[in-house]
Amino acid sequence: MIAAFDVAAVLAAEQAHQHDLESGVLMDRAATGLARAVIGLLQESRGRVRGAHVAIAVGGGNNGGDALFAGAKLAQRGVSVTAVCVAASAHGAGVAALLRANGRVVQWHEAESDLSQQNIFLDADVIIDGIVGIGGSGVLRPAAAAMVELINASGALVVAVDLPSGVAADTGEIAEIAVAADLTVTFGCLKTGLLVSPGSDFAGGLHVVDIGIADTLGEPTLIALEALDVVAYVPEPGVDDYKYRRGVVGVAAGSRQYPGAALLTVGAARMGDVGMVRYLDRGDDVAQQVLAIFPDVVASGDDPGGSTRVTAWACGPGFAGPEFAAAGGPAQNEPAIDAVLRTSVPVVLDAGALMSVAGSTTLRTQIAQRSAITVITPHAGEAAALAAAIGLTTDLGRLALAQSLAKGLNVVVVLKGPASLIAAPSGLVLVDTMGGAELSTAGSGDVLTGLAAAVLAGANARGDIDDHDDAAVAVAAAVWLHGQAGQLAAADGWPVTALDVRDHLGTAVALVRR
Repeated sequence: MIAAFDVAAVLAAEQAHQHDLESGVLMDRAATGLARAVIGLLQESRGRVRGAHVAIAVGGGNNGGDALFAGAKLAQRGVSVTAVCVAASAHGAGVAALLRANGRVVQWHEAESDLSQQNIFLDADVIIDGIVGIGGSGVLRPAAAAMVELINASGALVVAVDLPSGVAADTGEIAEIAVAADLTVTFGCLKTGLLVSPGSDFAGGLHVVDIGIADTLGEPTLIALEALDVVAYVPEPGVDDYKYRRGVVGVAAGSRQYPGAALLTVGAARMGDVGMVRYLDRGDDVAQQVLAIFPDVVASGDDPGGSTRVTAWACGPGFAGPEFAAAGGPAQNEPAIDAVLRTSVPVVLDAGALMSVAGSTTLRTQIAQRSAITVITPHAGEAAALAAAIGLTTDLGRLALAQSLAKGLNVVVVLKGPASLIAAPSGLVLVDTMGGAELSTAGSGDVLTGLAAAVLAGANARGDIDDHDDAAVAVAAAVWLHGQAGQLAAADGWPVTALDVRDHLGTAVALVRR
């Protein structure tokens, strides 16, 4: 697993190494790691280090100090280094070190007519962003914001020190403007804001420099799964396994208006490596369409709470919305949602089911009182409707929104979007690092719902789901596989459709098992 930490944890870890902090050992380790990363970029981009031009944007704190000391090390390697200080005073020892190494230090002037300052950045091979570190918050000051605009327009490779200036370290939020980095060199550990959108979109590649504080960091605030974590949720069948031991997925999806959603959800559930998929026939002709494509699926109108042997349900994709009020609209969905929620197995709710939940106090109460796990998979619009339904403020960032919905509804939340977040009521949050723009296509969410239910069904059949935290990790594994399938589909060529993503799920599972 990949772990990220908040500012409080990082500062506490540094204080636990107070001697190294006060003696400058931690800063020297950080500067050395930063300089090495810049050297690597220079060697890759221009073939050699000597003679390169590096500009350093320097703020007034230790972040600027790290950048200045790194600049001194680069100057000693024959790099032409110029530091532009945006604050009234910069890190004194860092400035002295750079000057001793024959670097140059100038003060920033905001005047647009000062072409000499602009050329420092425009002529640079690499720009080091050391304006604001993890202690910064809120909107950048005007001088710093003007410098960021110039950095972003420069065309140079940009390396952020610890995190891009303008990105909130604990949330990934951006008040107005932030440095768009090609690489972020962060010290001691990943910071939460580097993995949460929109901050993750500005971080570029991530490189962690070990400065010797890992042993005192405590518990992470955010976790991302890796392939070795995911494979545990799609194990190869054993010689003694049979269909019920591998898990059974129930699917309540689709409608006369949106039959394709049923095909996508069922198809994805089949690829989640379970033993059986059951489809809830709601009396329309969708079941016949499902069986025509997937004859191995069992379709019936039996009560979901009966002896179906289902170990997890997917519910809601393709349920008719208010635009089909004349045909029953959301009202026709509530009996199926109610029946599925009455079961004693995990349930994944998506799309039309979420809008029904947002509009029904009864359904929300039913979810809150369930003994089994409920998972919801909203996109931004659905999340906003759910948030309004339970009285949450409208100005929450993505991380706070996911956490608040999880606690407020007593569910596992998959807040879809860039760097999808998976939150449990306990406060556990996972972030997806696999999904990309290829997943932003109609029906992609239906595929995820079917896959997530399948992964939960298998884990539940194996006895691996004891609480919301267990379910959150299992669902995060499904989100990871969904992203992997999207990448595989994109590798075959654009455009990518939800059907393409669904059809690459089997390959995604096979690859993670290698």
